[in-house]
Amino acid sequence: MKHIDEYRRPDSIKGLVAKINEISTKPATIMEVCGTHTVSISKNGLRQLLPRTISLISGPGCPVCVTGGSDIDTAIAYAQQKDVILATFGDMMKVPGSYQSLGDAKASGADVQVVYSTLDALDLAVKNPDKKVIFYGVGFETTAPTVALSILEAKRRGLKNYFVYSVHKVVPPAVAALISLGELKLDGFLCPGHVSAIIGSRPYEFIARDHGIPCVIAGFEPADILMAIYLIVKQVEESSPKVEIAYGRGVKEEGSQRALEVMDKVFETAPGDWRGIGVIDGTALAIRGEYGDFDITKVMSVEVPEAREIKGCECGEILRGVKLPFECKLFGKACTPRNPVGPCMVSSEGSCAAYYRYEGMGILNDG
Repeated sequence: MKHIDEYRRPDSIKGLVAKINEISTKPATIMEVCGTHTVSISKNGLRQLLPRTISLISGPGCPVCVTGGSDIDTAIAYAQQKDVILATFGDMMKVPGSYQSLGDAKASGADVQVVYSTLDALDLAVKNPDKKVIFYGVGFETTAPTVALSILEAKRRGLKNYFVYSVHKVVPPAVAALISLGELKLDGFLCPGHVSAIIGSRPYEFIARDHGIPCVIAGFEPADILMAIYLIVKQVEESSPKVEIAYGRGVKEEGSQRALEVMDKVFETAPGDWRGIGVIDGTALAIRGEYGDFDITKVMSVEVPEAREIKGCECGEILRGVKLPFECKLFGKACTPRNPVGPCMVSSEGSCAAYYRYEGMGILNDG
């Protein structure tokens, strides 16, 4: 399959590993921002192929994982209201809030329905005119345009019972906040391919310019990631930080202008609550006032219990790259993919789930 098999060829992988080994002399800690990169790195055993000078750590690139507990509690509160259908993608069902998950709420009688697209949510609104259908908008710039389009389509159709609860987030300002914490010395960022297909490469330029940290946008196949690591290592060795695209078949410097226009038309930036980091200005996408009729927070108020942390869960530290998954005392014991305690074990893009499934940690802890 073009664009898949050619990026998995053993000879290509061996060649790239050899090139990295050839130039790597300085220690380099590289953070992969995207959860899909974390999964691919673990699944393909890329950490084990790299020289010991290179350390790969996961960052806050799983949108499910970084959704704040209070945002999950609010979604549950909406789902529990009379005459409401809460439509959500399936990966949010098991994510724990302060007291329960959406799955728990559904089991207790709330009308929570899993959808595969915003069009499915719009169809629910059409078929249930006596219900308020609320789409739970979780994700980064990758999925935000589709949610924006659903609002525009609902307006076009004149739907009065379709709403969105937006907890969408944008990535570059969160990376800036992570750098400002000063908890880690990072030598490079493996930047997300999906997000960058929308926003392009320019929003990362401040990272190289202001902080002297190399950035390379990567695809998701083994050769994609290794090529990006090679370019980061080359920048480190040459002390020449910049932003490069190693995923030209998916990402352009200017991004997707149509997607950006749609997002900008419907959304505006606002403070966003990131699990493990806190509230960061300019990182959430709130629905603009002119589309307030579709913003459930403007239409319906709910009583939300005071948020509380999940006892013993160290997802926050893992999302900041301060700890590795197996350094959490719950990992592989009280917390497994079958019985997750924290969101990093729930999501298929979560660091804990990736380490458990592919890094041998599950076998180690189960045995």
